[in-house]
Amino acid sequence: MTPAEKLETMLAAGVDTAVLRFTLGSKYLETGEIQRALEHLLVAVSLDPDYSAAWKVLGKAQGEAGLVDEALETYQKGIEVANRQGDLQAAREMEVFRKRL
Repeated sequence: MTPAEKLETMLAAGVDTAVLRFTLGSKYLETGEIQRALEHLLVAVSLDPDYSAAWKVLGKAQGEAGLVDEALETYQKGIEVANRQGDLQAAREMEVFRKRL
């Protein structure tokens, strides 16, 4: 069973948290399953709008999917969240990723 399949099993059992969705999205992004990654990452930021790492990975997934406008908007939201949370490293990384788009 792959790591993503194990996480999907947890989700099917009723565990639905931002961390679980973030991890699933990250795993799917690693394996090139961009659409599945996007689905889980969008849920992650809706479950926890203050989760700066989820905003960062969502922006990356959107960029890889060619959704440049969405990625730019996501990074902007993520930067605002990260700054508010004091997560300056994540804010800096998203600034760099945004400029690269």
